[in-house]
Amino acid sequence: MKILVTGGAGFIGSAVVRLAIARGHQVVNLDALTYAACLDNVAPVADSPDYAFEQADIRDRAALDRILAQHRPEAILHLAAESHVDRSIDGPGTFIDTNITGTYTLLEAARSYWQAEGRPAAFRFHHISTDEVFGSLPADPAVKFTETTPYDPRSPYSASKAGSDHLVRAWHETYGLPVVLTNCSNNYGPYHFPEKLVPVIILNALAGKPLPIYGDGSNIRDWLYVEDHADALLLVVQKGAVGRSYNIGGENERSNLDLVRTLCAILDDLRPKASGSYADQITFVTDRPGHDARYAIDPTRIREELGWRPSVTVEEGLRRTVQWYLDNPAWWQALQSRHGVGERLGVTA
Repeated sequence: MKILVTGGAGFIGSAVVRLAIARGHQVVNLDALTYAACLDNVAPVADSPDYAFEQADIRDRAALDRILAQHRPEAILHLAAESHVDRSIDGPGTFIDTNITGTYTLLEAARSYWQAEGRPAAFRFHHISTDEVFGSLPADPAVKFTETTPYDPRSPYSASKAGSDHLVRAWHETYGLPVVLTNCSNNYGPYHFPEKLVPVIILNALAGKPLPIYGDGSNIRDWLYVEDHADALLLVVQKGAVGRSYNIGGENERSNLDLVRTLCAILDDLRPKASGSYADQITFVTDRPGHDARYAIDPTRIREELGWRPSVTVEEGLRRTVQWYLDNPAWWQALQSRHGVGERLGVTA
């Protein structure tokens, strides 16, 4: 299959690119190379004859038309997005522009291309979204997000992703564009841009800095190893039913405090301090405005219809992730000077 991946130099997108190439697919990586993108993420496959890179913005219709006509993909995996909640609190306009207007522009380019190709039935537009569009769950472990959970976004980021989800469904219902959608839980793993919780904790710990935890650390997330997510995305784009959405979860619910303590224990084992534990650096900070209490995904649909389950427990995945950061300091050191990295963002009420 020839796949166009938007945002393929980002965290999740690059995992998809690397796995797709490893499985024999042809990949066109379309990325605007904004602050969170890094071409080093795809360096392992950059020399493959099955890989091509196009620097373009999903809001640039002329560039999209040219790229689609030139490369003629059989599927689009749309991952390009602004994704950091804290940044969306400080500057929501960028999120509306990229996630909503950008998705609209890409949908229109895809529709035009699909029609010009004779409306091939096998073509797919796969929109990748987040569980944050569903809002916040109560503490009851029996209550989880399903594909029919009503949308209730609480941040500018999640609202912009909810809007893009609705656009994708509308383009399917109105124009017949063959789409599939997925909503994932919190990803972590190698190449995670160093402004998100897991890499912040790892890198602050190594630097002897405080390990910041919002509020009291009781907020719960379902943690999904990024390479498991990439595996699920490639399965959905090939086997998912047209017009259907699939929730992808790691089946690994942990509170933020428990997650940080686990990371500290792994670091104590792999890179012990001269004295004490990395957990001694844990510091509670002012909570994020509108911080959702709990996310949890019910993955029954993707398990029963497509036979997918995550392969990595959160403990195993976190150990792999910590080891990767220990082994790749040149990668993360090069990113630490980028705008906003290492700063507390999202404190504007």
